Amino acid sequence: MAGNHRSNQIYFPPRESNWERFDALPPRDFQSAIDHALKNESLLDRNIQRALENRAFAEPPPWGDIIGKTRSREDPHGLIILNGKVAAKWGDTQRPDITFSVAKSFLSICAGLLQDDGLIPDFDAPISDLVNDGGFDSPHNKSITWRQMMQMTSEWQGSMWGKPDQVDHNRDLNVAPKDNADKGNERALKSPGTHWEYNDVRVNRLALALLRVAERPLPDLLRERIMDPIGASNDWEWHGYENSWVEINNQNIQSVSGGSHWGGGMFISSEDQARVGYLILNKGIWNGERLLSEHYVDQAFAPCNINEDYGLFWWLNNSQTRLPSATKTGFCAVGFGSNMIWVEPDYNLVAVVRWIEGSAFDKFCGEVLEILKT
Repeated sequence: MAGNHRSNQIYFPPRESNWERFDALPPRDFQSAIDHALKNESLLDRNIQRALENRAFAEPPPWGDIIGKTRSREDPHGLIILNGKVAAKWGDTQRPDITFSVAKSFLSICAGLLQDDGLIPDFDAPISDLVNDGGFDSPHNKSITWRQMMQMTSEWQGSMWGKPDQVDHNRDLNVAPKDNADKGNERALKSPGTHWEYNDVRVNRLALALLRVAERPLPDLLRERIMDPIGASNDWEWHGYENSWVEINNQNIQSVSGGSHWGGGMFISSEDQARVGYLILNKGIWNGERLLSEHYVDQAFAPCNINEDYGLFWWLNNSQTRLPSATKTGFCAVGFGSNMIWVEPDYNLVAVVRWIEGSAFDKFCGEVLEILKT
């Protein structure tokens, strides 16, 4: 049953030191799950630039033009963390690979930090109350809230960095982009908060709004408040696009992207992602220090009222539709490719899995949990 391998002592890995191993189970116990991940390596071209140029997201030019940094990937990698310790790992877990939409969950964390600082007092308030750059002036956009943006229900209308919101109209995450024939076909927009649609342009609009409020680069905020305190490496990077520079307080700052749809985004190792997952597993506390408020964590994992499997840029599993082999209380940061940070509070588990076919991830979850149930 769940909890058989839990420890009453809470361990946090130190900075720049060996990450202790979990010795209650031998690493070989997870070998079938690891073999499954390796056998089902992502079909995405290892040359990420070429994959995007070959329309991995099935978008015609100029919508599909790559405007941000990319980096080729190598072998799959990942690790399984139990009680904060390494139960198993495979591949180069220190390699900072591009991670696509996992960056959205990092944007959520940045929003939480700004709320904790009182700079965004209420996620349910209109963004236009704090941001006056023209992006929220129209009658349709004026009432859009921070929460609606992070729950993918904003229906924001406009263009960001040369990409129109229409690029992701009718996007269906249950099929491969090349098979999503309706993606990009314009549809009538609905009232903000009434329709759920995964849309990267709107995420990038939120990233700029967060930058306007923070008045400093979001990677600097994240590094100072989260990544350095949890002992992450210095190898991670977070980029925007070649045209996403804005001037704030006489400083030229790049607005980061919430993914790598058109290049850019976050480049980060499996081990650094596992530390972030472990911070969230511990509800924002790291080794006795609260880095994120409980108020943010509670909001981040409260389901959207029109999509029970989505929080604030975090994927939930309430319906167990996407991950029937995981628990209802589990949650994920998910990136194209696929890149996963999977957290199971019932088992004190964090797993990071990089470059696995999305359709194969559920079986990986099932094989890991089967070991922990014994």
